[in-house]
Amino acid sequence: MGDRPTATVTVEDLRAELDAIDGGFLEQLRARIEKCVEIGHFKREHGVPMMQPHRIGAVRERTARYGGRHGIDQTFLRRLCDLVIR
Repeated sequence: MGDRPTATVTVEDLRAELDAIDGGFLEQLRARIEKCVEIGHFKREHGVPMMQPHRIGAVRERTARYGGRHGIDQTFLRRLCDLVIR
């Protein structure tokens, strides 16, 4: 919201900002999926096992640390992380 006075902000303004955040989130999710596909091709070409539990654990730990630093519910983030990984 920045330095603008609250009286000049409308719910439509706030929703437009939220829509922009959602658009960025979806764009990042698309980029992540594309990178996962690229990694999958690399693994297949180089004989690397597709499933690597230690890597999933590292992603979950990083997500939990982020949630802790920013006060985001750990259960929610765990579910979101698991959904994105699937």
